[in-house]
Amino acid sequence: MEPARLGAPSSSARILALNAPLPVRDGVGPSSIALPPGSWPRLADFLRERFPEIDNEVWSARAARGELRRQNGEALHPDQPYRAGGTLYYYRELEYEPEIPFQAELIHRDEHLLVVDKPHFLPVIPAGRFLQQTLLVRLKRELGLDELVPLHRLDRGTAGLVLFSVNPETRGRYQQLFPTRAVEKVYEALAPSLPALELPLRYRSRLTEGEPFFRMREVEGEANSETLIESQTALEQGLSRYRLQPLTGRKHQLRVHLAALGAAIVNDSFYPELRPALEDDYRHPLQLLARAVRFADPLNGVERRFESRRQLDPRPANTDREPRLSPGRGE
Repeated sequence: MEPARLGAPSSSARILALNAPLPVRDGVGPSSIALPPGSWPRLADFLRERFPEIDNEVWSARAARGELRRQNGEALHPDQPYRAGGTLYYYRELEYEPEIPFQAELIHRDEHLLVVDKPHFLPVIPAGRFLQQTLLVRLKRELGLDELVPLHRLDRGTAGLVLFSVNPETRGRYQQLFPTRAVEKVYEALAPSLPALELPLRYRSRLTEGEPFFRMREVEGEANSETLIESQTALEQGLSRYRLQPLTGRKHQLRVHLAALGAAIVNDSFYPELRPALEDDYRHPLQLLARAVRFADPLNGVERRFESRRQLDPRPANTDREPRLSPGRGE
Protein backbone atom coordinates (compact mmCIF):
# COMPACT_ATOMS: atom_id res chain seq x y z
CA MET A 1 0.00 0.00 0.00
CA GLU A 2 1.34 3.46 -0.89
CA PRO A 3 1.98 5.45 2.31
CA ALA A 4 -0.25 8.51 2.64
CA ARG A 5 1.30 11.96 2.45
CA LEU A 6 0.57 14.34 5.31
CA GLY A 7 -0.16 17.94 4.38
CA ALA A 8 2.44 20.65 4.99
CA PRO A 9 1.62 23.46 6.62
CA SER A 10 9.89 24.90 27.97
CA SER A 11 11.00 25.23 31.30
CA SER A 12 8.32 25.11 34.05
CA ALA A 13 5.59 25.12 31.44
CA ARG A 14 4.61 21.87 29.75
CA ILE A 15 2.26 20.79 26.99
CA LEU A 16 -0.75 18.90 28.31
CA ALA A 17 -3.96 17.83 26.62
CA LEU A 18 -5.59 15.10 28.69
CA ASN A 19 -7.85 16.09 31.64
CA ALA A 20 -7.18 19.78 30.99
CA PRO A 21 -9.84 22.51 31.32
CA LEU A 22 -9.05 23.75 27.80
CA PRO A 23 -9.49 21.55 24.71
CA VAL A 24 -7.00 20.82 21.96
CA ARG A 25 -7.11 23.79 19.57
CA ASP A 26 -5.88 23.49 16.00
CA GLY A 27 -3.79 20.49 16.99
CA VAL A 28 -2.27 22.16 20.07
CA GLY A 29 -3.15 21.19 23.62
CA PRO A 30 -2.97 23.76 26.43
CA SER A 31 0.27 24.43 28.26
CA SER A 32 0.30 24.57 32.04
CA ILE A 33 2.29 25.98 34.93
CA ALA A 34 2.01 25.32 38.68
CA LEU A 35 0.98 28.21 40.97
CA PRO A 36 3.48 27.94 43.87
CA PRO A 37 3.37 29.72 47.24
CA GLY A 38 4.68 33.28 46.95
CA SER A 39 4.13 36.95 47.76
CA TRP A 40 3.03 38.20 44.33
CA PRO A 41 0.20 40.77 44.79
CA ARG A 42 -1.52 39.89 41.53
CA LEU A 43 -1.49 36.98 39.12
CA ALA A 44 0.03 39.43 36.60
CA ASP A 45 3.08 39.87 38.85
CA PHE A 46 3.68 36.14 38.99
CA LEU A 47 3.30 35.84 35.22
CA ARG A 48 5.64 38.77 34.58
CA GLU A 49 8.34 37.12 36.69
CA ARG A 50 7.95 33.72 35.06
CA PHE A 51 7.43 34.97 31.50
CA PRO A 52 9.17 38.38 31.25
CA GLU A 53 9.01 38.30 27.46
CA ILE A 54 5.16 38.26 27.45
CA ASP A 55 3.32 41.56 27.99
CA ASN A 56 0.40 41.84 30.40
CA GLU A 57 -1.83 42.81 27.46
CA VAL A 58 -1.27 39.36 25.98
CA TRP A 59 -2.38 37.64 29.20
CA SER A 60 -5.39 39.98 29.45
CA ALA A 61 -6.41 39.14 25.89
CA ARG A 62 -6.16 35.43 26.66
CA ALA A 63 -8.32 35.91 29.75
CA ALA A 64 -10.90 37.85 27.73
CA ARG A 65 -11.18 34.84 25.40
CA GLY A 66 -11.60 32.50 28.38
CA GLU A 67 -8.19 30.94 27.77
CA LEU A 68 -6.71 31.38 31.24
CA ARG A 69 -8.05 28.73 33.63
CA ARG A 70 -7.31 26.63 36.68
CA GLN A 71 -7.47 22.84 36.60
CA ASN A 72 -11.07 22.95 37.91
CA GLY A 73 -12.13 25.18 35.01
CA GLU A 74 -12.24 28.44 36.99
CA ALA A 75 -11.60 31.41 34.68
CA LEU A 76 -8.72 33.68 35.74
CA HIS A 77 -7.63 37.23 34.96
CA PRO A 78 -4.11 38.63 35.42
CA ASP A 79 -5.40 41.61 37.46
CA GLN A 80 -6.97 39.47 40.18
CA PRO A 81 -5.10 38.75 43.45
CA TYR A 82 -2.59 35.94 43.27
CA ARG A 83 -3.76 32.69 44.85
CA ALA A 84 -1.31 29.84 45.22
CA GLY A 85 -2.20 26.24 44.59
CA GLY A 86 -3.27 24.23 41.59
CA THR A 87 -2.27 24.70 37.98
CA LEU A 88 -2.78 27.47 35.45
CA TYR A 89 -3.66 26.46 31.88
CA TYR A 90 -3.27 28.60 28.77
CA TYR A 91 -2.53 28.30 25.05
CA ARG A 92 1.04 28.97 24.04
CA GLU A 93 1.32 31.41 21.14
CA LEU A 94 4.19 32.46 18.90
CA GLU A 95 4.44 35.88 17.28
CA TYR A 96 6.41 34.38 14.41
CA GLU A 97 7.04 30.76 13.50
CA PRO A 98 9.17 29.74 10.51
CA GLU A 99 7.43 27.36 8.10
CA ILE A 100 9.08 23.97 7.61
CA PRO A 101 8.72 23.26 3.86
CA PHE A 102 8.88 19.46 4.14
CA GLN A 103 6.19 16.85 4.71
CA ALA A 104 5.97 13.63 6.68
CA GLU A 105 4.87 10.29 5.23
CA LEU A 106 2.37 8.00 6.96
CA ILE A 107 3.82 4.47 6.98
CA HIS A 108 1.30 2.64 9.19
CA ARG A 109 -1.90 3.33 11.13
CA ASP A 110 -4.12 1.11 13.24
CA GLU A 111 -6.27 1.63 16.34
CA HIS A 112 -3.22 1.53 18.63
CA LEU A 113 -0.16 2.60 16.67
CA LEU A 114 0.86 5.26 14.17
CA VAL A 115 4.21 5.11 12.34
CA VAL A 116 5.40 8.22 10.50
CA ASP A 117 8.43 8.91 8.29
CA LYS A 118 9.68 12.32 9.48
CA PRO A 119 11.64 14.69 7.22
CA HIS A 120 14.76 16.51 8.29
CA PHE A 121 14.28 19.84 10.14
CA LEU A 122 10.76 19.08 11.46
CA PRO A 123 10.60 18.93 15.30
CA VAL A 124 8.56 16.09 16.80
CA ILE A 125 6.97 18.11 19.63
CA PRO A 126 6.41 21.82 20.34
CA ALA A 127 9.41 23.56 21.86
CA GLY A 128 11.21 26.89 21.55
CA ARG A 129 10.29 28.67 18.32
CA PHE A 130 8.20 25.83 16.92
CA LEU A 131 4.55 25.07 17.68
CA GLN A 132 2.35 24.50 14.62
CA GLN A 133 5.39 23.48 12.58
CA THR A 134 5.93 20.26 14.54
CA LEU A 135 5.15 16.67 13.65
CA LEU A 136 2.83 16.07 16.62
CA VAL A 137 0.69 19.16 16.02
CA ARG A 138 0.47 18.53 12.28
CA LEU A 139 -0.69 14.97 12.89
CA LYS A 140 -3.25 15.96 15.51
CA ARG A 141 -4.65 18.66 13.24
CA GLU A 142 -4.70 16.66 10.01
CA LEU A 143 -5.78 13.27 11.37
CA GLY A 144 -8.04 14.49 14.17
CA LEU A 145 -6.18 12.44 16.80
CA ASP A 146 -6.23 14.69 19.87
CA GLU A 147 -4.82 11.99 22.20
CA LEU A 148 -1.81 11.18 20.01
CA VAL A 149 1.48 10.84 21.95
CA PRO A 150 5.00 10.12 20.61
CA LEU A 151 6.51 6.94 22.04
CA HIS A 152 10.12 8.08 21.68
CA ARG A 153 12.13 11.10 20.57
CA LEU A 154 13.94 11.92 17.36
CA ASP A 155 16.08 15.01 16.94
CA ARG A 156 14.79 17.79 14.71
CA GLY A 157 17.74 17.37 12.36
CA THR A 158 17.33 13.60 12.02
CA ALA A 159 14.93 12.10 9.47
CA GLY A 160 13.14 8.78 9.66
CA LEU A 161 10.67 6.74 11.67
CA VAL A 162 8.72 8.01 14.68
CA LEU A 163 6.18 5.84 16.49
CA PHE A 164 3.07 7.30 18.14
CA SER A 165 0.48 5.86 20.51
CA VAL A 166 -3.10 6.39 19.37
CA ASN A 167 -5.02 4.68 22.17
CA PRO A 168 -4.51 5.77 25.82
CA GLU A 169 -5.73 2.37 27.03
CA THR A 170 -2.82 0.52 25.39
CA ARG A 171 -0.26 3.32 25.52
CA GLY A 172 1.61 1.99 28.53
CA ARG A 173 2.20 -1.38 26.86
CA TYR A 174 3.95 0.30 23.92
CA GLN A 175 5.81 2.82 26.05
CA GLN A 176 7.41 0.01 28.06
CA LEU A 177 9.08 -1.32 24.93
CA PHE A 178 11.62 1.49 24.91
CA PRO A 179 13.08 1.59 28.45
CA THR A 180 13.26 -2.22 28.41
CA ARG A 181 15.20 -2.11 25.10
CA ALA A 182 12.65 -4.34 23.41
CA VAL A 183 12.77 -2.24 20.22
CA GLU A 184 15.55 -2.84 17.71
CA LYS A 185 16.35 0.47 16.04
CA VAL A 186 18.58 0.77 12.98
CA TYR A 187 20.02 4.06 11.77
CA GLU A 188 22.02 5.03 8.70
CA ALA A 189 24.59 7.81 8.55
CA LEU A 190 26.87 9.26 5.88
CA ALA A 191 30.30 10.15 7.25
CA PRO A 192 33.98 10.04 6.25
CA SER A 193 35.30 6.54 5.62
CA LEU A 194 37.37 4.82 8.29
CA PRO A 195 39.02 1.99 6.32
CA ALA A 196 41.09 0.82 9.31
CA LEU A 197 38.05 0.48 11.57
CA GLU A 198 37.30 -3.17 12.39
CA LEU A 199 33.57 -3.85 12.32
CA PRO A 200 31.25 -4.72 13.89
CA LEU A 201 32.28 -2.51 16.79
CA ARG A 202 30.56 -1.74 20.09
CA TYR A 203 31.49 1.81 21.04
CA ARG A 204 30.89 2.78 24.68
CA SER A 205 31.45 6.06 26.51
CA ARG A 206 30.07 8.26 29.26
CA LEU A 207 28.00 11.19 27.98
CA THR A 208 27.07 14.27 29.97
CA GLU A 209 25.59 17.66 29.12
CA GLY A 210 28.10 19.88 27.36
CA GLU A 211 28.48 23.54 26.44
CA PRO A 212 26.19 25.04 25.32
CA PHE A 213 23.54 23.04 27.16
CA PHE A 214 22.09 21.48 24.01
CA ARG A 215 25.31 19.65 23.15
CA MET A 216 26.67 16.48 24.72
CA ARG A 217 30.25 15.56 25.53
CA GLU A 218 32.25 12.51 26.50
CA VAL A 219 33.86 12.39 29.95
CA GLU A 220 35.83 9.91 31.99
CA GLY A 221 33.86 7.37 34.00
CA GLU A 222 31.58 4.38 33.65
CA ALA A 223 29.97 4.20 30.23
CA ASN A 224 26.29 5.14 30.03
CA SER A 225 25.97 4.99 26.23
CA GLU A 226 26.60 2.21 23.75
CA THR A 227 26.37 2.06 19.95
CA LEU A 228 26.78 -0.97 17.72
CA ILE A 229 28.45 0.06 14.46
CA GLU A 230 27.48 -2.84 12.22
CA SER A 231 29.02 -1.96 8.88
CA GLN A 232 30.29 0.71 6.54
CA THR A 233 29.79 0.74 2.79
CA ALA A 234 32.22 2.86 0.82
CA LEU A 235 30.73 5.61 -1.37
CA GLU A 236 32.22 8.38 -3.48
CA GLN A 237 34.14 11.42 -2.21
CA GLY A 238 35.71 9.56 0.71
CA LEU A 239 32.40 8.89 2.42
CA SER A 240 30.81 5.71 3.73
CA ARG A 241 27.29 4.67 4.63
CA TYR A 242 27.30 3.47 8.24
CA ARG A 243 24.68 1.12 9.68
CA LEU A 244 24.20 1.82 13.39
CA GLN A 245 22.23 0.42 16.29
CA PRO A 246 21.88 2.58 19.42
CA LEU A 247 21.87 0.10 22.30
CA THR A 248 21.16 2.94 24.72
CA GLY A 249 19.15 6.08 24.15
CA ARG A 250 21.34 9.01 25.15
CA LYS A 251 20.82 12.39 23.51
CA HIS A 252 22.91 12.82 20.31
CA GLN A 253 24.57 9.48 21.03
CA LEU A 254 25.20 8.42 17.44
CA ARG A 255 26.50 11.84 16.45
CA VAL A 256 28.93 12.04 19.36
CA HIS A 257 30.20 8.48 18.92
CA LEU A 258 30.92 8.79 15.20
CA ALA A 259 32.58 12.17 15.70
CA ALA A 260 34.76 10.68 18.45
CA LEU A 261 35.93 8.00 16.02
CA GLY A 262 36.93 10.67 13.50
CA ALA A 263 33.88 10.27 11.26
CA ALA A 264 31.61 13.24 12.03
CA ILE A 265 28.27 12.86 10.22
CA VAL A 266 27.97 14.95 7.06
CA ASN A 267 26.36 18.36 7.74
CA ASP A 268 26.40 17.92 11.54
CA SER A 269 26.20 21.45 12.93
CA PHE A 270 26.90 20.37 16.54
CA TYR A 271 29.80 17.88 16.38
CA PRO A 272 32.71 17.92 16.58
CA GLU A 273 32.42 21.74 16.58
CA LEU A 274 29.36 23.95 16.95
CA ARG A 275 28.27 25.57 13.70
CA PRO A 276 24.85 27.15 14.48
CA ALA A 277 24.45 28.69 11.02
CA LEU A 278 23.92 25.23 9.49
CA GLU A 279 20.99 24.21 11.70
CA ASP A 280 18.41 25.76 9.37
CA ASP A 281 20.27 25.31 6.09
CA TYR A 282 17.69 23.27 4.15
CA ARG A 283 20.21 22.56 1.39
CA HIS A 284 22.48 20.66 3.79
CA PRO A 285 20.43 18.34 6.03
CA LEU A 286 22.16 16.21 8.64
CA GLN A 287 22.91 12.89 6.96
CA LEU A 288 21.38 10.74 9.69
CA LEU A 289 18.29 8.58 9.18
CA ALA A 290 16.22 6.42 11.53
CA ARG A 291 16.00 3.64 8.96
CA ALA A 292 14.05 0.80 10.62
CA VAL A 293 12.43 -0.45 13.83
CA ARG A 294 11.50 -3.98 14.86
CA PHE A 295 9.72 -5.30 17.94
CA ALA A 296 7.24 -7.88 19.16
CA ASP A 297 3.82 -6.26 19.45
CA PRO A 298 2.99 -6.20 23.18
CA LEU A 299 -0.68 -6.84 22.48
CA ASN A 300 -0.37 -10.07 20.48
CA GLY A 301 3.32 -10.99 20.26
CA VAL A 302 3.42 -10.58 16.46
CA GLU A 303 6.71 -9.24 15.09
CA ARG A 304 6.34 -5.72 13.68
CA ARG A 305 8.91 -4.17 11.36
CA PHE A 306 8.78 -0.77 9.71
CA GLU A 307 11.24 0.88 7.33
CA SER A 308 11.76 4.48 6.22
CA ARG A 309 11.30 5.40 2.58
CA ARG A 310 13.84 8.21 2.73
CA GLN A 311 17.32 8.16 1.24
CA LEU A 312 20.40 10.00 2.46
CA ASP A 313 22.31 12.05 -0.09
CA PRO A 314 25.40 14.18 0.62
CA ARG A 315 24.76 16.48 -2.34
CA PRO A 316 23.14 19.86 -1.58
CA ALA A 317 19.38 19.37 -1.57
CA ASN A 318 17.08 21.08 -4.03
CA THR A 319 14.59 22.73 -1.68
CA ASP A 320 12.09 23.25 -4.49
CA ARG A 321 11.12 19.60 -4.26
CA GLU A 322 10.62 16.88 -1.68
CA PRO A 323 13.61 14.86 -0.46
CA ARG A 324 14.27 11.61 -2.30
CA LEU A 325 12.00 8.70 -1.34
CA SER A 326 12.07 5.02 -2.11
CA PRO A 327 9.46 2.26 -1.56
CA GLY A 328 8.91 1.73 2.17
CA ARG A 329 7.82 -1.32 4.12
CA GLY A 330 5.81 -1.92 7.26
CA GLU A 331 3.81 -4.69 8.78
